[in-house]
Amino acid sequence: MADLITVEDPDDPRLRDYTGLTDVELRRKREPAEGLFIAEGEKVIRRAKDAGYEMRSMLLSAKWVDVMRDVIDELPAPVYAVSPELAERVTGYHVHRGALASMQRKPLPTAADLLQTARRVVVMESVNDHTNIGAIFRSAAALGMDAVLLSPDCADPLYRRSVKVSMGAVFSVPYARLETWPKGLESVREAGFSLLALTPDEKAKSLDEAAPHKMDRVALMLGAEGDGLSRQALIAADEWVRIPMAHGVDSLNVGAAAAVAFYAVATGRPEA
Repeated sequence: MADLITVEDPDDPRLRDYTGLTDVELRRKREPAEGLFIAEGEKVIRRAKDAGYEMRSMLLSAKWVDVMRDVIDELPAPVYAVSPELAERVTGYHVHRGALASMQRKPLPTAADLLQTARRVVVMESVNDHTNIGAIFRSAAALGMDAVLLSPDCADPLYRRSVKVSMGAVFSVPYARLETWPKGLESVREAGFSLLALTPDEKAKSLDEAAPHKMDRVALMLGAEGDGLSRQALIAADEWVRIPMAHGVDSLNVGAAAAVAFYAVATGRPEA
């Protein structure tokens, strides 16, 4: 059973995991280096726990203690009960959901491990917006993608904002980082995947024409918001695919585009 500890000092060293959560640069460096990430809100905390992540501690405002009582009673991690005002001073923002947990990261699998059993894979290049990362993971989980591969410079899927936007879907879709880019794509092709680059370029086939749902193994490549896939990534692809647009719209937000494309890639998609 976890200890319930009331804390009234925002400088208490036991709250260190939660300090400065709005300082993106600080957290980007600290969290991977220290092997932790922050889960925010009851649903996300429960999903992290159910996915097998070890809890280091929880930070709760008083009204959330009863809500999280079953988790508190089950796990041997300290639980710090604080006022909403103190939580805001520690974290740097108003914790609307009233519950935070510091979780221990797991070792990442290798890309080769994931490619052995996957058939539908997302490949992201230089996606650094945490909201987009979270949205893409949520769509990947909902629409049946098997795994996510990240270029070396992609943002951290376990950063608090990504986890929150994904509603914990980052815990249900396995992911790995490619060690080199774009050379790392060669290993994806060697594993039997067709590399499809999603681009608004007019030279690309529409997703209906390409019919990725009929392909045996598909790796759908997505680029960063605005810039899209790099020239090197486009050259490395087997085929370019696009989402047909109407009313003069030239492109979609990468999170929205990903959802549309995932549906088109999914095995068993109904014929149009």
